[in-house]
Amino acid sequence: MRILLVGEYSRLHNSLKEGLQTLGHEVTIVGCGDKFKQFPVDHSVYASFTHTKPIIYVHKLLRKLQLINLEKLEKAIRFYFLLPQFSDYNHVQLINSDALETYPVLSRWLYKKLFQRIKNRSLLICGDETPVIDYLFKQELNYSILTPYFENPGLKKLFQFPLKYRKTSYRKTFQWLKNNCQSLITSDLDYEIPMQKTGFKTHFIPNPVNVDKIKFEPLHFEDKIIIFLGINHLSYQKKGIPFFEQALERIQKKYPNCVEAIVTENIPYAEYIQLYNKAHILLDQVYAYDQGYNALEAMAKGKVVFTGAETEFSEYYHLQDDRVCINAVPDVEKLCQKLSFLIENPAEIIDISTNARKFIETEHHYRIIAKKYLSVWAI
Repeated sequence: MRILLVGEYSRLHNSLKEGLQTLGHEVTIVGCGDKFKQFPVDHSVYASFTHTKPIIYVHKLLRKLQLINLEKLEKAIRFYFLLPQFSDYNHVQLINSDALETYPVLSRWLYKKLFQRIKNRSLLICGDETPVIDYLFKQELNYSILTPYFENPGLKKLFQFPLKYRKTSYRKTFQWLKNNCQSLITSDLDYEIPMQKTGFKTHFIPNPVNVDKIKFEPLHFEDKIIIFLGINHLSYQKKGIPFFEQALERIQKKYPNCVEAIVTENIPYAEYIQLYNKAHILLDQVYAYDQGYNALEAMAKGKVVFTGAETEFSEYYHLQDDRVCINAVPDVEKLCQKLSFLIENPAEIIDISTNARKFIETEHHYRIIAKKYLSVWAI
């Protein structure tokens, strides 16, 4: 089968591609690689012309004047000229309703042309999406990625990406895709729960992780326990990074001879991986109920990850709390307590590390997950 995957935000589509390829399928990814993360794609729609001098200065001026976004236009144009290459595919999956990262009206126009060529289609719900954001506005969960915004509406500018899905144009795009895709697929409980609560029929398929490529690395303690915090300023508030920064500052003062902290900001994915390879503990996010892709890859390597692992997660997978990863909550004191426990009991770090790898192999193996996708796609 020939499968087209449109968009790439977290390496999810790359891992799915690898799983599908081991099963004998031909897979193509088209996207821009998610800016600084630079994920591999087969056909790029990255707005390279817009980012050349002096065009980039014109682009910034037009953005400042709120006239037009040249980057969005260029991505649409690049995808349009790729369309003739996408005629002989058995299935197409969009990673998001905004997979093309252009104006919604252009997205719909391009999707219509794409769907004329490919009749079997799915929409992946693995990040911000209209019904997900709608549900989070009900504030029925203990917390969510929008909690900082609800607590301080002055942060609205920092939440422009999730909030855009409540605009009429984006809502119209999602609704059109819902009506023209045979399946909606969620990648973790942070999206499955809102979709179910808002009455959508979905297929929950956990994120695929390439356990053949990502090797388990047994943890050793030579001198200090190394804690890693990778900061992406686009998601700084959404992931609750300030809680980690405060907790890390306290922990370094409490255990000056036992702890080393590695903190990075907005670096390419490959460099990010190299640095966190040194760590025993990784601080991922606090406003989550389940793990995202960065956390899963770290768990596959055997890192102890502070991330989403709420009661709903433990119950779904039949796990004891904090045994495959550490449930990180928006509470500095609780984060410090959990970090202190691990620092003072390093054997626990080893146990959780081993459990994490086993969990990934059991629940997120990329070949098993690829088969689940094929089953939902019915091809």
